[in-house]
Amino acid sequence: MSDAATTGIDDLVQPFQIEDLGIRGRVVRLGPLVDRVLSAHAYAEPVSRLLGEALALAAMIGSALKFEGRFILQTKGDGPVGLLVADYESPGRLRGYAQVDEARLADALAAGRAAPADLLGEGFLALTIDQGADMERYQGIVALDARGLSHSAHEYFASSEQVATRIRLAAGPYYHRAEGGPEKNWRAGAIMIQHIARDGGLTGYREGEAEGPWTQEEENWNRAAILLDTVEDHELLDPELAPTRLLFRLFHEDGVRAYEPSGVEFSCHCSRARMETVLRSFGGHEIDEMVQEGVVTATCEFCSAVYVFTPEELKE
Repeated sequence: MSDAATTGIDDLVQPFQIEDLGIRGRVVRLGPLVDRVLSAHAYAEPVSRLLGEALALAAMIGSALKFEGRFILQTKGDGPVGLLVADYESPGRLRGYAQVDEARLADALAAGRAAPADLLGEGFLALTIDQGADMERYQGIVALDARGLSHSAHEYFASSEQVATRIRLAAGPYYHRAEGGPEKNWRAGAIMIQHIARDGGLTGYREGEAEGPWTQEEENWNRAAILLDTVEDHELLDPELAPTRLLFRLFHEDGVRAYEPSGVEFSCHCSRARMETVLRSFGGHEIDEMVQEGVVTATCEFCSAVYVFTPEELKE
């Protein structure tokens, strides 16, 4: 394993390769970034877990872009969490938010229904690659899997990319000692492996019983997938466990090589000028309907920044 230098073990994407098995992959570790996003919105814990996983998955896939562009992950369903958005802009800017029906969410949680299928409902996962104004967008859409975002992503890679892929996602609160008592910070992590095709290679992995003997490439993939399945949530979230150490634990017998990691930072495009432009696009009557206590207040869905305008500013 290489001794790639890192500036830390948080808010980064760690690429790696398992040479003996023909596998490539990435580890994502989000700390202060995901805590900033989730703390700003104060979602219920199950919603925060979903959005944390979505942010980790967006960083995982978006970091593979070879050009200046954006990768947008979006879920849309008929559950209490009607929308999840995670927006990655190369080279490493990330943001996200959730739209929640608070009344329906409270009813679901009171009834003990907090699984992804309960919160997202039936719908779709859309993965969009935006290469800029002069280029055509690419979008892949798959049905939401009741088992969670990682299984929906598996279906995307199998149907759209046609490459064997296995992903583990985790997000949750991390408690540590601080003055005045325990302090909670949100963390998220992910790990993904993909098969490196050779002469057409392996385009998918076998589910359940399959006819015929395993090929060597299938044996290699099966071994890597079994090892990946041993990863536990706390290993993806632990701020003291470097991604390189996790990779060594999993794949040291198979020639794993870690490459230089890339950083990820929170970034939001909102500004007073941008918000004013959006509000000015409404007619004077619509602006009057937005007035409360003599002003118009607009809140950024991504970062929760609040902008206050007088009606006169928006009608000039």
